[in-house]
Amino acid sequence: MRSRIRLWGVAFVAAALTAMAAAVPPPASAAALTEVPNFGPNPSNLRMYLYVPDAVAPRPGLLVAVHYCTGTGPAMHSGTQFAALADRYGYIVVYPSVTRSSQCFDVSSPQALRRDGGSDPVGIKSMVDHVRQRYAVDPERIFATGISSGAMMTNVLLGLYPDVFRAGAAFSGVPFGCFATTNGSEWNSECANGQVTRTPQEWGDLVRNAYPGYTGRRPRMQTWHGTNDEVLRYPNFGEQVKQWTNVHGLSQTPTYTDSPQAGYTRTRYGGSGAMAPVEAISMQGVSHNLPVDAAQAIRFFGLDASAPPTTPPPTTPPPTTPPPVPGVCRVGYTVSAWNSGLTASVTITNTGGSTVDGWSLAFTLPAGQRITNGWNATYAATGSAVTARDVGHNATLAPGASVTLGFQATHTGDTTRPSSFTLNGAACSVA
Repeated sequence: MRSRIRLWGVAFVAAALTAMAAAVPPPASAAALTEVPNFGPNPSNLRMYLYVPDAVAPRPGLLVAVHYCTGTGPAMHSGTQFAALADRYGYIVVYPSVTRSSQCFDVSSPQALRRDGGSDPVGIKSMVDHVRQRYAVDPERIFATGISSGAMMTNVLLGLYPDVFRAGAAFSGVPFGCFATTNGSEWNSECANGQVTRTPQEWGDLVRNAYPGYTGRRPRMQTWHGTNDEVLRYPNFGEQVKQWTNVHGLSQTPTYTDSPQAGYTRTRYGGSGAMAPVEAISMQGVSHNLPVDAAQAIRFFGLDASAPPTTPPPTTPPPTTPPPVPGVCRVGYTVSAWNSGLTASVTITNTGGSTVDGWSLAFTLPAGQRITNGWNATYAATGSAVTARDVGHNATLAPGASVTLGFQATHTGDTTRPSSFTLNGAACSVA
């Protein structure tokens, strides 16, 4: 097992160096990776490395970047582009580092798979808390990403701390709980070989049971996997999709499919936009030694957007009236519902003859529905009245153009859509 882990890590070092050689050199910066001691509860003796760019956003995002087996925090820092992108966008990066001999993260012990149960997840959560105590981190923009063992830990962190992490990006990972063992071993051959298959409900229950009683929103998940992965076999890709779509109460049928580049198939679930609840990228012919597209992970998180305002968005719509929309609009609205929750996908189309520059969509939810989180828009609610506003990068709608946004909500039985919508004060037709 030790030689398998060593080869696993060497492959990822080679991948990281290749990615660095192909990347555009980052701008000059005086910022440096710094080790932080005594950061809080740390039952498994992890080390914490912190990267704070020279120009930190007013309310910066926070990214936890988790290394592969045989790796370290500094190797993850130097071998990926997350720090260079932090220089550009002003977010902060934490690089946890394992000190056990295998240099693999614990994603298998009973302690690691229970919220606040001990082991590595507790130490990583302490790192997040340490940064939040010292910087004005936006709690809505805390994310996790990782490679191989780090990708498995990304799944674990999102399962244990859904109230902390808003999204994750896992490069060559396995579902939450797949690597579980009871004999003290770090390695689960059955899972690694793609032989652990469960129903979506069973996978989803593993996540839900890790934090019993939690009913809040769940993190979005982006997962990447090569079809020729020889270490964590390709079936683990589909099992992750099953797990996270079930956690979000979504259908297994994608709402959007495309090919962002040759040999890649990207599917989105619960929405067609760039920040769908679940996004999965299958890489044809690619081995475990996959290229890490940090820019696409940052895009999925929304960390590449303009810095948010220094104060939180208002909880009620402002009293000013938005400018009228030139022409007319159309709204498409689809719902995927379960038990006491639902996910809504909303597509706004400008059917007029003039460009809309800045939009605000107003609607009233049916009785008993209440939004818990959303994407591709900022949401303000007063009772059942909701206003969704653009998030800057999607503010402009040319004639014939569309934008898709969405949200999760709870309900008490009525899962129907709103009866009417207005865009910047003008009534829209409903498709």
